[in-house]
Amino acid sequence: MKRFYSDVGVRRDDGEDGGWRVLLDGRPIRTQGGHPQVVPTMQLAEAMAREWREQAEDIDPRSFPLRDMADHAIDIVRAASNQTVETVLAFAETDTLAYRADPEDALFAEQQRIWEPLVAALEEREGITMPRVSGIVHRPLAPATAEKLRRRLSRMDAFTLAGLHNLAALAASLTIALAVADDQMDAEAGWHASELETDWQARLWGRDAEAEARNASRHAGFMKAAQFLTLLRN
Repeated sequence: MKRFYSDVGVRRDDGEDGGWRVLLDGRPIRTQGGHPQVVPTMQLAEAMAREWREQAEDIDPRSFPLRDMADHAIDIVRAASNQTVETVLAFAETDTLAYRADPEDALFAEQQRIWEPLVAALEEREGITMPRVSGIVHRPLAPATAEKLRRRLSRMDAFTLAGLHNLAALAASLTIALAVADDQMDAEAGWHASELETDWQARLWGRDAEAEARNASRHAGFMKAAQFLTLLRN
């Protein structure tokens, strides 16, 4: 698609809920689903406007990660928040940090050093108990733990839930996603924690160029989701 606008701006929305909108040549944008694209903070709107300003003569539809998350929140999450909560909660049921190597394996000690403090901190913050498993046999969350996490997620607004969903999906861990979303952990540290096993195997067996390229793309997505949540907080 060719660039079809000259000026990009941001203004306060006139609706009763407030919020901010991006304007192209003075005209407010709608979401990809056709809804008014109103976001909660000026900082997020300004960052989304920057995505439009940085387009060249040919618009790259892949270069709008913040817009895409905002649209997902408005078009999908807001209309089906309970379903999104259950989708995000599933990343606790299969949380990467719950599944450890065998205790005699050298990797186990590294998982204990990096992962265990994160799981313990989540348990303390939320008043829950998370499973730890050596091996790959699934151990479900205790019903009380699942319900507490469900209530926590249900209190989130659509935008926060959309950003958290992206973090959890890319990290394969709700533990890491919540630590980053709650500003308990630096996003870069969160990413490296999620990649602990991958990095361990790469040190043992070497790195594959195609796998590295995929990881770089996933890393960029994780950092954008963390940025999205930071812009909501500010």
